[in-house]
Amino acid sequence: MADKNWRSRIVCDADLQHGEPCIKGTRIPVSILVASLADMSIQELLREYPQLAREDSQAALLYAAEAAQSTLVA
Repeated sequence: MADKNWRSRIVCDADLQHGEPCIKGTRIPVSILVASLADMSIQELLREYPQLAREDSQAALLYAAEAAQSTLVA
C-alpha cells in the first residue's frame, strides 16, 4: 500500500466482532491476521483466507504498527 492508508480497508463496528477492528467486508479481525503473520508468510495467509487481498494483510500490519506507536508498554 503505497499510500499507507489502512483506513480504507479496516473497519470498527460495534455490531461486528464486538467492535474489534476487522478487514472491511469480512468478519476477520486484524489481530488474527497480525498474529497469523508471526508464523506464516503473506502467501500462506492468503491461501488460508482466500477472501482477502494482499492489500488487506498490508493494511492489518500498518494498523498494528500505528497502534503500537501510540501505546506505551511498561
